[in-house]
Amino acid sequence: MRVLVCVKRVPAPGAKINITPDGQAVDTAYLAFTTSPHEECAVEAAVQLVEAHGGDATVLTLGPAEAEEQVRYAASVGVASGVLLTIDGADWDPQRTAAALTAAIVDLERADGPFDLVLFGNESADSGNFQVGVRVAHALGRPMVNGIKGIDVDGGTVRAKREADAGVEVYALPMPAVLGVKEGINLPRYPTMKGRLNAKKAPVASVAASAEPGGQQMITLLQAQEQITQTVLLGNGPEAAPAVVDLLEELGLLK
Repeated sequence: MRVLVCVKRVPAPGAKINITPDGQAVDTAYLAFTTSPHEECAVEAAVQLVEAHGGDATVLTLGPAEAEEQVRYAASVGVASGVLLTIDGADWDPQRTAAALTAAIVDLERADGPFDLVLFGNESADSGNFQVGVRVAHALGRPMVNGIKGIDVDGGTVRAKREADAGVEVYALPMPAVLGVKEGINLPRYPTMKGRLNAKKAPVASVAASAEPGGQQMITLLQAQEQITQTVLLGNGPEAAPAVVDLLEELGLLK
């Protein structure tokens, strides 16, 4: 089977995010970057599907030239090839991004045949707008389910599982289909030394992205107020006992 995974280069989770003085972008001067966590799990899911059913997996991303790092990381864990749609400047809006990805997928399928599955992360770790995968699926005219925590392929049908308040929902979709994978579906593997060496030789096509801007426009980025926690030492040894009792009374744990 043929599987395509769409990933995004994002600031490493846990990093302190600063906003540029004009409020229009994230200041990346001191940030490390990685693949969005949901999409790391999507890459692992693609590799597992190929291992189980044969075929090949391809990774596709839209971003700056530096995003080749994320494409080659996917290659280091088992993805056969990659495509980088290069852009200059800030991230594109979701509509424009989806249009560029859709056009690239159509071109890839025209050359080598349709993908059985196109996998996205449930949402990107930076903007978290949940839109791009849904827009691409709609443009391709394919069924799509988000929040996926399990994938089983049987012939021309994929069974996608996602958690719900009442238990687990199972969707049977005819392939080709699009799925939004959620973190926790698997544990992404670490690249081996052999995988890292192979990634350097993996074919990665770099193409200038082309799509008209969408109807959404960013006004400004607002930075959330930083929450600071402090640790208070109540004391050492037996002399700390009265302070511990006072704290338990304050919390309502003693009567």
